[in-house]
Amino acid sequence: MNDIRVSALVLLHPHREELLMVRKAGTTSFMLPGGKPESGESAEETIVREIEEELGLGLRPDRLRALGTFTAVAANEADHRVIGDVFCYEGLPDRFDVDDIRHLAEIAEAGWFPIDPLPADTAARQFAPLTRDQVIPALHAAGRLAG
Repeated sequence: MNDIRVSALVLLHPHREELLMVRKAGTTSFMLPGGKPESGESAEETIVREIEEELGLGLRPDRLRALGTFTAVAANEADHRVIGDVFCYEGLPDRFDVDDIRHLAEIAEAGWFPIDPLPADTAARQFAPLTRDQVIPALHAAGRLAG
């Protein structure tokens, strides 16, 4: 099995227990926004760049908090696993309209999804195992979610 290293971002809705997720063009799986590092880039630098590219949002590095590094079967690539350095963002990025989420680059769709429970997977829409099986339990364990 081949490994894919990524940085991913947890953005929580300010008024509802919902998580921002994105779907890349040509796929059916929703996942946390983020992506692969460029040569020499740290995990933090990767997430700042990727969020700018995917959502047009400028992140303040001082508001990033490491949640952890997690491993799961990759959502969109057979015979791969993803190793994700996951960050939570304190608050919301400046000028982020939670009701009108812009998406750019390879992102086909972005939206808020309830966390407890995360909707069931269907043939038309799945959720990345990294998010469902690793990140959401880690958010609970870290006290970032109710319940």
